[in-house]
Amino acid sequence: MYNEFQPTLIFDFGSQIAYNFSTAGVAELEDAADSKSAGGNSVRVRLPPPALKLMCGIVGYIGNKDVDSVILVGLEKLEYRGYDSAGLAAIHNGRLVVRKKAGRIKDLYSLVNGLVFNGHVGVGHTRWATHGRVNDINAHPHTDCKDQIAVAHNGIIENFKELREELEREGHKFLSETDSEVIPHLIEEYYSGSLIDAILKTVKRLKGSFALVVVSSLEPDKLIGVRMESPLIVGIGKGEMLLSSDIPAILSHTKDVIPLENGEIVIITKDSHKIVDFEGNPIEKSPRRIEWTEDMISKGDYPHFMLKEIHEQPEVLERNLKTYIRGDEFTLLKDFNLRRLLLTKERIFIQASGTSLHAGLVGKYLLEKIAKIQTDVDYSSEFRYREPVLSKDTLIIAISQSGETADTLAGVRLAKENGLEVLSIVNVKESSIARESDYVIYINAGPEIGVASTKAYTAQILILLLLSLEVASLKGYLSDEDFRKEREELQQLPDIIRKVLKLEPKIKKVGQKYKEASNFLFLGRGINFPTALEGALKLKEISYIHAMGYAAGEMKHGPIALIDPDLPVVFINPKTSVYEKALNNLIEVSSRGGKIISIATENDKKMAEFSDTIFYIPEISEKLTPLVSIIPLQLLAYHIAVLRGCDVDKPRNLAKSVTVE
Repeated sequence: MYNEFQPTLIFDFGSQIAYNFSTAGVAELEDAADSKSAGGNSVRVRLPPPALKLMCGIVGYIGNKDVDSVILVGLEKLEYRGYDSAGLAAIHNGRLVVRKKAGRIKDLYSLVNGLVFNGHVGVGHTRWATHGRVNDINAHPHTDCKDQIAVAHNGIIENFKELREELEREGHKFLSETDSEVIPHLIEEYYSGSLIDAILKTVKRLKGSFALVVVSSLEPDKLIGVRMESPLIVGIGKGEMLLSSDIPAILSHTKDVIPLENGEIVIITKDSHKIVDFEGNPIEKSPRRIEWTEDMISKGDYPHFMLKEIHEQPEVLERNLKTYIRGDEFTLLKDFNLRRLLLTKERIFIQASGTSLHAGLVGKYLLEKIAKIQTDVDYSSEFRYREPVLSKDTLIIAISQSGETADTLAGVRLAKENGLEVLSIVNVKESSIARESDYVIYINAGPEIGVASTKAYTAQILILLLLSLEVASLKGYLSDEDFRKEREELQQLPDIIRKVLKLEPKIKKVGQKYKEASNFLFLGRGINFPTALEGALKLKEISYIHAMGYAAGEMKHGPIALIDPDLPVVFINPKTSVYEKALNNLIEVSSRGGKIISIATENDKKMAEFSDTIFYIPEISEKLTPLVSIIPLQLLAYHIAVLRGCDVDKPRNLAKSVTVE
């Protein structure tokens, strides 16, 4: 329970923290066990070294509702962005109260339980560790020396060490190891009666990426948000305003939003908002209406978002087919300039990360085989640093579900700096990559909450397929009769996937058989080599089983040494142009005792002869096989992870999108 005589900054004694309630500074670094014997209100621990640079989620609220309820529910909806610790700061009886806890949002609920906030303004944060490992004191929000200013931060402050040293010389006391804590201390240093003026001075000192939400007991009638390279959205309600890293946290309150651009600051009260640049100059921006509904961000009757999203794939594909095929024509290239580009460019360069990269690799096969355009694919994190050779005849395609992936966004900017035009394939409208690209094609997958991407992957591949077919049609490679055949087969695709989803009970049984495996090998050839990569990624990221995806034709150049009776080998080999070649690779695995799980075309007796387990998919054209073959692999990864007791929607060390480097 909250007690007026306790300090404003409250932590849980059950965690490893470092704070002395009687002072504003960090206690001496001692083991927590030793500290308990000291008595009093001091807790002393040895702080661990810094961790990785990742991402977080922020929710800010000002209005007439219970601030803790709005923020906690909002954080639950953003937990896919980070979930190693969480906290909130709110005004209570004119004072700033901060509660934060290592662990999930439910742990923060327990900590806040019993505290009734007599105020209606605050900010919450769910963390994915950056500087400083996971413990209570490194959780956000962070405060100044006087506990009057609290800041939630998403991003990286690159020059925090020099700022911290400068502030310490001025007498500021720091509690955490985080880079973020310099921000409230800078605001405190610059505060002389105007919070916005102090923030304007502060942001000019910061180097790096940051989305900030600031709440202060000095000016309790407002919240201030800042954006530089990390996303932040303003939600405009009736008698209430919100700030959030992503749409789901605000959707139950309003559908009217303003995405902030880099270098923008917003000052919100419960009835107003004002946007300025980093010089304080006003900026006029109009709200935009969100099309998503609350049902889209709920699990419904499914136990996990991932399973719901796997089963949503037929509807997502239907939606895109209706959007991008109208009558007797494809409609992705309604923009004449984009159409001209794709007809005149001699080379396409796809840059993406994670699952989106695997979709891009499938796109390479499609664009080269169908549209006859040379296509290269690279990891965004490599593309941005290796000084790629980029000529004027190249179109850059950026693929990202969130539209906020830091490396992919940097790749977009690199391309534009080199005078190249960029087409982005994204899911989230008004995202950074969408706004900064020259052209955008949306995959219309709806909100994808599960960290392991599923429906976005198949939607991305479908868009790349439709793009390839439309360019081929415009170039004269696709006759009217061919178009009609392609359209007919594409329209059958959702029902084909519905049929494959009915394999789930069998897949679950196979998962039970292999759930204790230590390693998996996924093999595919041709257009299904990326399917092997994606299948391995799905398994490793949610079940924590080591899995490797490999080109089946390269197996004899190393991986064959791993084959033994304890190694499950997943072989993706539906009927394609490389079927016989891949079958020979499968026989080589079988002869060495590997346990083979196969994805094959219905009635394929050859594959069945050499497989321990086989999942059949309907007979389809080669270019559609990646869209269908991945479905059993998504379900296999899901059920193995569940059987192993893993949290499939929130796998350890991962978050939905990586918005900082």
